[in-house]
Amino acid sequence: MADQCATEGGIVTANPAMPADMDPEWLERSCFGGHLPEQVEQHLRLAGLNYQHDEIAERHLFQAQALAPGHAAVLIALYRFYFYKGRLADALEVAERCLAKAARDNRLNGDWRRVRQGDAEFGSYDAILPRFYLFTLKAWGYLQMRLGRLEESHAALTKMLELDPSDKLNATVLLKVLARHGQEDDDE
Repeated sequence: MADQCATEGGIVTANPAMPADMDPEWLERSCFGGHLPEQVEQHLRLAGLNYQHDEIAERHLFQAQALAPGHAAVLIALYRFYFYKGRLADALEVAERCLAKAARDNRLNGDWRRVRQGDAEFGSYDAILPRFYLFTLKAWGYLQMRLGRLEESHAALTKMLELDPSDKLNATVLLKVLARHGQEDDDE
């Protein structure tokens, strides 16, 4: 299974952009369309097992991508590999691809700024694809913050609250971090 191969090598583990309460089996069943082809699973497993060897792991991720282009499980594994390696610009590029995929899967406008609350069931835990869209927007906004693009980050996180005012994915936590940005420097 995709969750087993990713967790064996540390690629798919909790991070601020993908909360720890996100059940990998739920994701595989609901967002990834079930089980991956065996060859894809094998490449993800080998990427995880070779996580410490960047070139080997990345080569396996690219091979998985070639076999299942645009598959959410492969995109998330690639995103997390880049994220944990500190390759935030690369992670952002993958997050943008994930956001485009999530928009297509939800039949939403390709520009997240034009998506409206009534376009999907964003406030429901049971509405899997809209929830995945919000997770992806959160990852994108978080990376923007990490890359110092604070206005973009703020816009994305604010959009999350507009889409889901109940804030099930805790956008306000990141907005608070964003609001404190630079204050430590001012206090010194």
